[in-house]
Amino acid sequence: METDLKRSARPRPLGASGRVLAAGARTCSDVELVALVLGGGARTDAGRALAERLLDATGGVERLDRLDRRTWAALGERSGRRAATLAAALEVGRRAAATPLRAGGPVKDAAAVHAHFRGRLPQLDREVFYVLLLDGKNRVQSEVRVSEGSLTAALVHPREVFAPAIRDAAAALILVHNHPSGDPTPSAEDRAITERLRQVGDLVGIRVLDHVVIGRARYASMAEEGRW
Repeated sequence: METDLKRSARPRPLGASGRVLAAGARTCSDVELVALVLGGGARTDAGRALAERLLDATGGVERLDRLDRRTWAALGERSGRRAATLAAALEVGRRAAATPLRAGGPVKDAAAVHAHFRGRLPQLDREVFYVLLLDGKNRVQSEVRVSEGSLTAALVHPREVFAPAIRDAAAALILVHNHPSGDPTPSAEDRAITERLRQVGDLVGIRVLDHVVIGRARYASMAEEGRW
């Protein structure tokens, strides 16, 4: 009897939800977190199995935002409820991770530019080109989406970049685009278009301060590379 009482008094090991409440979500594995988000329960075989299949199908938690209806259907999920739940959770995470630049606020460095865009650009499957317009004190005037390209290139014409800058009397600008591959290393084409836009900027009196390439978890700043 005494032995039975001792056994019942032993604390049960915490499941994933208990660890989240007690010590934070960082204590859980990717599989446990995905299972919790989907509502299947990280302790149930079905919940863990679905989470494992999703992670295997996408290549990891950082690529869950690439899930499409076809993949969900192949995994036996056709209602769309869990897909919507996961998409909403991922979007909340992106918005929480972003640190948006405010109009009139200064742009201190490329890290601030990355923090501004990291909630939107890393998950895109196309290259998208943005321009941040700045005043004479490097304070943000506005953000302009210039163009959307293909899987490997964003087609940019100097006219599309400088027309809004001239219209808004910007003194300087910062070029920004993403690499869907996740690797932010600037390509030869990136460097060529950057040099061309810098030359146009010199002609019209609008400084091109940097070109920041956004990857999945990192960024590259051409100005900080010393190529300016």
